[in-house]
Amino acid sequence: MIHPIELVIFDCDGVLVDSERIAVRVDALVLAELGWNLTEAEIVDRFMGRSSQSMTEEIEAHLGHSLPADWEEEFRPLYRDALAAELTPVPGIVDALDALTGLPTCVASSGSHDKMRFTLGITGLYQRFEGRIFSATEVEHGKPAPDLFLHAAQQMGVAPEACAVVEDSQYGLQAARAAGMRAFAYAGGMTPAHRLEGPDTVIFDDMGKLPDLLTGS
Repeated sequence: MIHPIELVIFDCDGVLVDSERIAVRVDALVLAELGWNLTEAEIVDRFMGRSSQSMTEEIEAHLGHSLPADWEEEFRPLYRDALAAELTPVPGIVDALDALTGLPTCVASSGSHDKMRFTLGITGLYQRFEGRIFSATEVEHGKPAPDLFLHAAQQMGVAPEACAVVEDSQYGLQAARAAGMRAFAYAGGMTPAHRLEGPDTVIFDDMGKLPDLLTGS
């Protein structure tokens, strides 16, 4: 039995705000400064959609030593300045959200609440989701574990099988599928479409198509 969709859970970066291209560019600079030279494609494959904690753990494993607890503070202004100067909503997402006003929505992201307050705020999207924003900092395991999406569904009072997740990363989609939710993979960003494939996953590259995909029109 296919349950009707009662809740749409949106990832933030790359789905609501067009931040991934900016962040990956800065990531490459930061990683090089730390001593790990990676291409942007390699960064997308290794890190996009994962939590800051998991990224730190992988960097430490590669470098062979621990990083200071506050290592990110030195680089935070690089991200903030670049986002403040360049960040916009993902093309088509505002119209898609307007078309989905009758369907409950929320945000579940690997980013922190402070980061989402900033990025959703400067793109004019924060008020659309205020009070319905969930972060990986609230759960034990980030994506690709299902914890965050299950937490969001529980807080919203909706069963997992009645939830749809809109994601743009392979790790986010793995988390959605592990949570038993229907997955809608946005392939208009940095992750190649073939990396997003999987069971119960609809791949699309135009946010304008999302409302019809979700409502079955």
